[in-house]
Amino acid sequence: MKEIILKTELHRFKTCKEFAEDFALGRGDFILTIRPIYEKYFAPLGLPLKSLFMEDFGAGEPTDVMTDEIIEAVTALGFERLIAVGGGSIVDIAKIVAASGGKKTDELYAAPSEIRRGRGFVIVPTTCGTGSEVTNISIVNRTRAGTKMGLVADALFADQAVLIPELLHDLPFDVFAASSIDALVHAVESALSPKATAFSKLLSCKAVEIIIKNYLKIAEEGRKARIPLLDSFLTAANYAGIAFGTAGCAAVHALSYPLGGKYHVPHGESNYAVFTGVMKNYIEIKEDGEIAEMMGFISSLLCCRKDDAWEALEDLLNKILPKKSLHEYGVEEEELEEFTDSVMQRQQRLMSNNFVPLDRDRVLKIYMELY
Repeated sequence: MKEIILKTELHRFKTCKEFAEDFALGRGDFILTIRPIYEKYFAPLGLPLKSLFMEDFGAGEPTDVMTDEIIEAVTALGFERLIAVGGGSIVDIAKIVAASGGKKTDELYAAPSEIRRGRGFVIVPTTCGTGSEVTNISIVNRTRAGTKMGLVADALFADQAVLIPELLHDLPFDVFAASSIDALVHAVESALSPKATAFSKLLSCKAVEIIIKNYLKIAEEGRKARIPLLDSFLTAANYAGIAFGTAGCAAVHALSYPLGGKYHVPHGESNYAVFTGVMKNYIEIKEDGEIAEMMGFISSLLCCRKDDAWEALEDLLNKILPKKSLHEYGVEEEELEEFTDSVMQRQQRLMSNNFVPLDRDRVLKIYMELY
């Protein structure tokens, strides 16, 4: 059994200038990012870089169509080292671009074991949520298949991941909130996974502790209190990324994908929409074991009764980002059966990591309760 998976070299710099100097950025390097980040942090450095901006290819979370267009554009320009600077969408696209060899998205999904990458690849996250900088997973909305799905291959691991807190300072509060809640979900799900190890649980629990303690401070002192905490949020997201890269995510992600895929709800927010609903149903099925330990840990951080852990956590999260019911996103009640079938048919990679098995009736029950 693998105790921990970390194939990416990890670096940290205070500024983009320090990163550029240490990595000797220059000819042969290609940055995939968004225009505001490039113009503020990289253009002033006067580096001879090639660049491409995601917003020129569409808005929102990545789709197979958008990714294919970017593959074509980057391949035409050529690169020796691809540098992804951005949030989850850019990182997910960049992983596929870096390893595509010019192939289209559907071809890669059809044969993930055959994916190879022959060029350098660096990921620089600009949110404190995905932890994707250290994983071999990419998530895109496969519009031709009608759902969001993960692509998993070792070629998607970056050679280096670089943490630069400076890049988080311009993050709008709602984006910060959704992305950091995403990191919390990663941490909790990976801790409850049957694939969790002593090493991955250590990182999961530390990520939970950092995020909850920081949220308590923000809830008490206001949104601006997050600014001096951004570095620690970035660290927590990275811990959670390493943990779920080893142990996997589970039903929260699986149930969130139909919502994100059909209604274009940002990934972190769609996870948040189903998070505590899944946890409460786990408890209905099995009260002891890892979930009891997690509830005890969370209740100690929130100074509440163990049995009230999920309610207390949801109250805290609502102070950071108000939670919406599924119908508030436009979901129709008759779509819940469709969502359930999508989860059961297409998300078994994730569902195999559940704390306890969830059958179709239970998945539908969760959706109905969240509706």
